[in-house]
Amino acid sequence: MTVKLDSWLLEILACPNCKGTLRADEAAAELACTGPCHYVYPVRDDIPVLLVDEARAPAS
Repeated sequence: MTVKLDSWLLEILACPNCKGTLRADEAAAELACTGPCHYVYPVRDDIPVLLVDEARAPAS
């Protein structure tokens, strides 16, 4: 499964938790925050699920 998001969309999306930039993880079909929280958000059916309750916290 790959992330199929237009580059312009990825440029305007931000982490809802810390407002950090998101980067696509093609292999895992996720969007990872590059900001201080480092949350990882799932992408389901090519739709980013940008809900903090759905995010996975980074492994410590």
